[in-house]
Amino acid sequence: MNDDLFAVAAEEQRRSRAPLAARLRPRTIDDVVGQDHLVGPGKPLRRLVETDRLTSALLWGPPGTGKTTLALAVAGSTDRAFEQLSAVSAGVKDVRETIERARQRLGERGQGTILFLDEIHRFSKSQQDALLPAVEDGTLTLIGATTENPFFEVNAPLRSRSTLFRLEPLDRVAIETLVRRGLEAEGATADDDALALLVDRAGGDGRQVLTALEVSCALSGYGHVELEHVEAALGTTALRYGRDDHYDVVSAFIKSMRGSDPDAAVYWLARMLEAGEDARFIARRMVIFASEDVGLADANALQIAVASAHALEHVGLPEAQLNLAQAAIYLATAPKSNRAALAIWNARQDVRDGAVGEVPAHLRDAHYQGAATLGHGAGYEYPHDHAAGTVAQQYLPDQLVGRRWYEPSDHGDERTINERTQRGDDLT
Repeated sequence: MNDDLFAVAAEEQRRSRAPLAARLRPRTIDDVVGQDHLVGPGKPLRRLVETDRLTSALLWGPPGTGKTTLALAVAGSTDRAFEQLSAVSAGVKDVRETIERARQRLGERGQGTILFLDEIHRFSKSQQDALLPAVEDGTLTLIGATTENPFFEVNAPLRSRSTLFRLEPLDRVAIETLVRRGLEAEGATADDDALALLVDRAGGDGRQVLTALEVSCALSGYGHVELEHVEAALGTTALRYGRDDHYDVVSAFIKSMRGSDPDAAVYWLARMLEAGEDARFIARRMVIFASEDVGLADANALQIAVASAHALEHVGLPEAQLNLAQAAIYLATAPKSNRAALAIWNARQDVRDGAVGEVPAHLRDAHYQGAATLGHGAGYEYPHDHAAGTVAQQYLPDQLVGRRWYEPSDHGDERTINERTQRGDDLT
């Protein structure tokens, strides 16, 4: 009896001294923060857990997105036994012993077992193969967690028997929820600017933000957390970046690229990243800039900007700062032309002002029965039938013939475009 009391007291002491992130781990799937696409109402993982139909699964996502937390919450939401191994320290012997215990539970009590294997990508092929028979026959349900692409790091037979769930970096709302839960657990309060800095610097990593909050609380004496405590915990100084700063800095960024100053563009990019600006917002602005301010003077600019946006989604920060910087420098040093932007802006304005007309008969759709009797398509010349691959004919409504909205500049590739369009004018 005394031994039991001692064990309970020891466990309580261990929990009270555990890191904040461990103390806040949810007991059921209802307590999970973030990953609404998996555990929200009616979402796939929640439905599988609630109906107790969960089969083996692989949780794939960046660090701090809640893979271990989610596995523990799933276990707490079922009647199955739960065992946990780390691929860093466990070997084949540990796996076989776990499987044997699972068989005993299943045979003696009819109770299933969930095995959570953290960092499954660190398991060798032979170690992963040792799991396969027990997964196949239902002796245990495997939940593997990995930060690496499971298509490269998990054996195909094991992967094919598991459902893949992709975890995303936690959004701002989820991070704010975690921080407030952490403050409550630590019995502390915090200034708004201190909270904002924690959330801004989280980078979608829940464990990281809770670790920083725990240090901040300790520095404040578990009383009131101020900005200086968070700065000390993060090892950084907060930048003033309110609503006005957001618009002013991004304006400076755009105007520096437009003015072809790569150093200024990189500086303002750095200011935004250091202040915790949404990197997706930055990427979107560069994609817009590529067409609005570079345009056809360098058609590659749009490809570079879009590629940087894709890279951001693929690798995330901080690595994607390299892709964003490359795009910003390219855009800043590219020849500039806003003629493509002016073309669509002016054309739309003219349409709004009433510059509309009938489609010329030879341009109308002629691919249906009876079109020829209406004269649709009659007289249309197919450009590919001509040696030059182009042919001068009327493409605008009668009352708009001669109107031009796109006027190429002499900058960059538009010089060549201008030469081609001049030849077209001569043919007309």
